[in-house]
Amino acid sequence: MIDLDRVRADTPGCQEQVFLDSAGSSLPPEPVLAEVVGHLKREAEVGGYRAAAERGADLDAGYQVAADFFGCAPTDIAFTDSATRSWLLGMSAVPLAAGDRILLSQVEYGSNAIGLMQRAEEVGATVELVPSAADGAICVRALKELLDERVKLVSVVHMPTNGGLVNPAKEIIDAAHEVGALTLLDACQTAGQRRVRLDELGADLISVTGRKWLRGPRGTGVLIVNPVAAHRLRPPLIDQHSADWIGLGQWTLRPDARVHELWEYSVADRLGLIAALRYADELGIDDIQAAVVERAELLRAELSALPGVTVHDLGTERGGIVSFSLAGMDGMDVKKALLAKNITLSVGGPTGALLDMTARGLSQVIRASPHYFVSHAQLTRFVAAVAALTG
Repeated sequence: MIDLDRVRADTPGCQEQVFLDSAGSSLPPEPVLAEVVGHLKREAEVGGYRAAAERGADLDAGYQVAADFFGCAPTDIAFTDSATRSWLLGMSAVPLAAGDRILLSQVEYGSNAIGLMQRAEEVGATVELVPSAADGAICVRALKELLDERVKLVSVVHMPTNGGLVNPAKEIIDAAHEVGALTLLDACQTAGQRRVRLDELGADLISVTGRKWLRGPRGTGVLIVNPVAAHRLRPPLIDQHSADWIGLGQWTLRPDARVHELWEYSVADRLGLIAALRYADELGIDDIQAAVVERAELLRAELSALPGVTVHDLGTERGGIVSFSLAGMDGMDVKKALLAKNITLSVGGPTGALLDMTARGLSQVIRASPHYFVSHAQLTRFVAAVAALTG
């Protein structure tokens, strides 16, 4: 079980504030803050190159830390500057040609959908929709009916931005592999709040952010590359970190996932992400998942009992995002009213999950995402504040 007193002591920002926006950008714990600020201070003292050299062993060790957490080898890990960068690098590395098919789901994230449509237009491929099942998750049966040898990429959102449902990623990935399609798992909203492991899911590519449930710094991410699929990928961006220059017209790519990295990055932020991974691993991802799910289900039950409040979460299996609305109130007005009571959450408009929001007739959702450091007393305080708005 997670020691609530300890994690709250490590998180000064959660003491007075009811923080319910870990699905947006969470509160880094003190060890993460110490790494980032400490290294920036060291750069100011001796310069960036010398400061980085001093931490070379720690930076190298970070690949093993990430590999242990995500169930893969250190050579399968590429550090990036965001989940967006990770996802776009992975998607752009998938070979596509005219006549190829790309499958996405109704809960596809807006940025992903735009990237897929642009890529398809460039090469003459098509982007097609996999419908949702009755519970809102990706329909595996419908997916199997759509799959054939022309499908080259299946995009899988593990948990959408607008609700807590968890898609059956393993079933989707296994089905796609039956026809030889590559799979890209967007684990932006799941990594750090529940198990996301390459050795269990088998995806070809997994994109991760540091700033959400992992509680790392903004501007950090991870791309996990399955070695089984690595030889099929064509990295879209290379430099002298990802390739060796042999001579005019001659270069060789790195043989590992770091071929997707670039030479320049924020050393302070990467050290902070490594610290965040260590912190989560010490707590235990299964205990984290249990704590997050328990808090989210509690909020769903208590919010649903309030007059004028509608909880919008779908899915048979659900995680830490609770989406809801108040009758007759704009979500931004609710957010401002709660912020005045030192309660932090977010509001999602239609573009983040356009297909799903449109299909369900939703123009916005209020999003509460309680992490394990939120106390039950704070959850009660939040529900009471929402109840006051409905009265």
